[in-house]
Amino acid sequence: MPPPQKSNRGLVIGLSVGAAVVVLLALCGTGIGFLLVNDDEDPKPIASAPANPTTDPQPGTDNSAEPRPSESQEQPNNNNNNAVTARYSSELSAVCDGGQILNAAPYNGPSGAKAYAFSNSPDRPSSWSSKSVSSSKPYYAKSADFQTVSVVGCLKVVDGSEGAPKECNYKDSAGKTVTVSYISSRYTLTFYAAKTGEKIGDGGTVSAPANRCPSFISYNKATMKSYAAPDSGSIEAALDKFLS
Repeated sequence: MPPPQKSNRGLVIGLSVGAAVVVLLALCGTGIGFLLVNDDEDPKPIASAPANPTTDPQPGTDNSAEPRPSESQEQPNNNNNNAVTARYSSELSAVCDGGQILNAAPYNGPSGAKAYAFSNSPDRPSSWSSKSVSSSKPYYAKSADFQTVSVVGCLKVVDGSEGAPKECNYKDSAGKTVTVSYISSRYTLTFYAAKTGEKIGDGGTVSAPANRCPSFISYNKATMKSYAAPDSGSIEAALDKFLS
C-alpha cells in the first residue's frame, strides 16, 4: 500500500494559534502603552510656576509674588539709637544722657505738662538721681504715672564749682565718731521733651548749699566726702516759671 500522505493541519493550527497570540500580545501592549501615554499626558502639578518663565511679562502686568514687608519696614523709623521704652519712672533719666522715651507723653506746651527732675553729682557724673517736688504742684506726677510725663529737667553739676568743705561729725554704724567733708556746688538746669529728647528750655543755675550739716548723710568711705544735693525750693521755682 502506498505510504499515507503527511498532513499540514497541525502546522496550520499552530501558526494560527501563534498568530492569535501575537495579535493578542500586540493588543495588550497597545492598551498598556495607551494607558501609559494617557498617564503622562495629564500629570498632577507639584508646583505653581509660569508655564514659560522666560517669557517677558506684558506691559502693565507683574506676575511676580508680592514681597513681604521686612522686619525693618514694620518697625517705626527712629534715628536715635538711645531711644528706650521706659518700664519705671527712674528710666526717664535717660533723657539727660541724650536719649528718648518712646512711651512718654508728647510735649504740647507748658500748660498741663507733667515733669520729672534728675541730677548727677561731682563724684558720680554719669549717675542720675530723682529730685522730688511737692505733690501740690500741677506738674507733679506719681512714679506709677510716669507715662504721663512730657518734660524732664536735668540738673548737671558745673565742673569746678565745688566750695570749701564743711566738716561734719557723725556716729557710724559701729558707734565710732567719723568726720565727713560736706561740699557745696552749683548745677545748671535744662528742660527737655521726654518723648523726643529735644531741648525746650533753660532753668538757670541751681545751688547745692552745704552751710549746715544734715541730720543724716551718705558719704564715700574712701574719700570721706559727701556732696550736697541741689536745693529743692530752687528746683520748684524754676519748674513753676517754665511750666506756668
